Amino acid sequence: MAAKKLKSNRGFNFCRRFSIAGLLLFSVIILQAQSTERKRNPYNLKIVATKVEYKNQVAKNAQMEMVDLEKLIPGIVLDIRYATKNNFTGEIIYKEPKAFLRKPVAEALKKVQDSLAFHRFGLKIYDAYRPYAATLRFYEVYSDTNFVANPKYGSRHNRGCAVDLTLVSLSGGDEIHMPTVFDDFSEKSHPQYANLPDDVIKNRRFLFSILTHFGFSYYYSEWWHFDYKDWEKYPLMDLSFDELEK
Repeated sequence: MAAKKLKSNRGFNFCRRFSIAGLLLFSVIILQAQSTERKRNPYNLKIVATKVEYKNQVAKNAQMEMVDLEKLIPGIVLDIRYATKNNFTGEIIYKEPKAFLRKPVAEALKKVQDSLAFHRFGLKIYDAYRPYAATLRFYEVYSDTNFVANPKYGSRHNRGCAVDLTLVSLSGGDEIHMPTVFDDFSEKSHPQYANLPDDVIKNRRFLFSILTHFGFSYYYSEWWHFDYKDWEKYPLMDLSFDELEK
């Protein structure tokens, strides 16, 4: 009888130790998940971070859809710098060289491309929708908010309502002369900078005129950055390109 009781106590103690270990492991997993979430959203912003939430929003409002620009706009050229090391971070930020924008923004950009064709020009895209995680990383590398969005507020790129671009010639595909290269963080990149050759100023003016005609506005410190109207109606997002494609 005593032996049975001892066995029973050992079994009970084993189960209790197993339960405690399980609870500790569960607690560690929860803490790690919370830590990861804080890292992804340290300012507790309202961010769409799951595909389920994104799909639900699109089901309620088709305008929320993220559109693949290559599929919508024939002939558009992509030079997604953050999918390479050829960018100001020196790191590969995106796993894929893709460009997405909200449906109304993408459709407006298609109209830009169609209009440019008359002038024998086309669009080259450097960046479009940008996951919030990338904005966090950019700010860690370079915290000048004249050129890099403050993650405390998020970026219009995170909303799928901003695009970085330039013009290319349809005949040869060469970039049209602009004030600077992409992501040049100097005063020369400012839209009002005037100490430039006449042809460069003319090209910049043409770019601004056609983009603004179709609902875009240029950014005060970057000639290549354009925001679409009503950007504030769209939520910040932190979904990868792969998640958007599935």
